Amino acid sequence: MKTDQQPEPTTAVFLQTVSVAIAQLKQQLQRDYEQAYPDLREIVHLVLDEEETKASELSLFPHLLLPDLVEAHIEKLNLQPVETKHEDVFAPPHFDEMPVYQSALASCG
Repeated sequence: MKTDQQPEPTTAVFLQTVSVAIAQLKQQLQRDYEQAYPDLREIVHLVLDEEETKASELSLFPHLLLPDLVEAHIEKLNLQPVETKHEDVFAPPHFDEMPVYQSALASCG
C-alpha cells in the first residue's frame, strides 16, 4: 500500500500531456480570435480562461471540449465564431496513416 500522495508515473505523464495540449490549444485559439477581433483581446482571454475551467470540470480530456465551449460562449456575445483548424492537438501527425495489422488467426480457415 502506498502512503505518499504522488501520482503514478503513467498518471503524471497523462496529466502533463493533457496540460500541454490544453496550453497549446489555448494559444492557438487566442491567436485565431484575436485576429478576428483585435479590439477584444482581454475579453477573448477571459472567455478562454473561463471555458478552460469549465472543460476541466467536465472531462479528463478538456482539450476536446474547449473549442466548442469557446465557440458557444463567443456566440452568446453576439460575435461570429472563427474558423479554427487544430487537428494536430488531438492526434499526432500521420496518425491516420498507421498500418492496420491483421491477426494471424484471421487468415486461417
